Amino acid sequence: MEEGAPRAIRLAILAMGGEGGGVLADWVVDLAEHAGYLAQATSVPGVAQRTGATIYYLELFPKPAMNGRDPVLALMPVPGDVDIVIASELMEAARAVERGLVTPDRTVLIASTNRVYAMTEKIAMGDGRSDGKPLVEAIGLAAQRLVATDMALLAEATGSVLSAVMFGALAGSGALPFDRAAFEATIERAGIGVEASKRGFAAGFDAATRKSAPIPQDIPAALPDAAVPESIAPFIERLPFPARAFARLGVARLADYQDEAYARLYVDRLLAVAEADAAHGDGTYRLTTEVARELALGMAYEDTIRVAELKIRPSRITRVHGEVAAKDGEVLKVAEFLHPRLQEITESVPAGLGRFLERNRLARRAIEGLTRKGRIVETTSIRGFLLLAAVARLKKRRRQSLRYEREQAFLTGWLGRIATLAKRDYALTVALAECRTLVKGYGDTHERGRRNYDLILANLARLDGRPDAAAKLNALRQAALTDDTGAKLGAAISAL
Repeated sequence: MEEGAPRAIRLAILAMGGEGGGVLADWVVDLAEHAGYLAQATSVPGVAQRTGATIYYLELFPKPAMNGRDPVLALMPVPGDVDIVIASELMEAARAVERGLVTPDRTVLIASTNRVYAMTEKIAMGDGRSDGKPLVEAIGLAAQRLVATDMALLAEATGSVLSAVMFGALAGSGALPFDRAAFEATIERAGIGVEASKRGFAAGFDAATRKSAPIPQDIPAALPDAAVPESIAPFIERLPFPARAFARLGVARLADYQDEAYARLYVDRLLAVAEADAAHGDGTYRLTTEVARELALGMAYEDTIRVAELKIRPSRITRVHGEVAAKDGEVLKVAEFLHPRLQEITESVPAGLGRFLERNRLARRAIEGLTRKGRIVETTSIRGFLLLAAVARLKKRRRQSLRYEREQAFLTGWLGRIATLAKRDYALTVALAECRTLVKGYGDTHERGRRNYDLILANLARLDGRPDAAAKLNALRQAALTDDTGAKLGAAISAL
């Protein structure tokens, strides 16, 4: 291009399905055309919602600068030559930087700091979430100017949509040569959800014109309050102070999961741990606090009864109704794909019957034949609702189930080892308490975690008495959490 020749404004929008990236692109095209610009827009869809967002690419060229000649506009963004990048989610902003679409000499980056977690983050054995703070710092260094705030939160707070908030942030950034009134006129011309879109637009505009935007916090600063039955509250107060917040959450969770008596069993178990902690601990009560968290998760294990109960709760239907933005009078249908395995079925029935079904070859074949392909259950239909309601009613008989028997045996063994080990090595005991986090979820995930836990436990005797025992056990746990194949755990055990 000749030096000093007019240049198109180049803008890339990265958005996932359902976030309004196409609407935002259409608004920008309409805005530019009514301002006397030639606008071209193309889009390249991602493979899936979390393996790549759709990229909408726009070039805006001022018609007065054409001088009777048609400009040549590109169909795809060129790394190092993009003026404005808008990302609907923090990881997509980082991906734009990685692709070279964001450069410090040219690009204004407008990014929402909310997270839609990637599959690799969700399936991690531990907390696989990426830390948002370094991402914000990195994209800020990569851009000429960064406008970053949680636009999804603003959309929810204003009863609007993400695309409207991003449009407002674009206006507030001043990156385009159009005033606020021109942006708002674009929304009005669209004629759909005008008032809600203008509320979201105003929120985005105000956020972009602030000097600083909040950096996302991945972990809340304080634990939420939890409803605790009055009969249990006095016993929680007998626990050491550092463990009480987790204990309250645990009691509320277990009372909902089973009943008040089950929650009381949880507290009684914690009080026993607190006694050992007081006798053999270092005064921090780290052991009681960790057990308070892990024991609640262990006692509220996921089984078919819990899954069925959660899927038919009115609160879930209300949440889904809001997520799909269903209007009053519209019919909402929710279809669930359920694929229980032989183990989930045998563990949901009384223990004796469950063991018989597991041992009997004909019974196993019959169950596996019926469940091989799974089935779709419409929970908003009478038939589907009643089917899951029947499973959920087994909650009253959960204590008689084979799964309950096995889970309680596992937790009793875990607590027994904690009580014994605390007398010899407090730090190693805390590390052992943390190892229960390996056993979570259901199906293959639960089996894999249990296998890793048993493998670590089998090597616990090799660590007992070593000065670095706690550090080594923590290293084994981290190896198990970072690799679901077990290869890293195996290598770590071999290196002991």
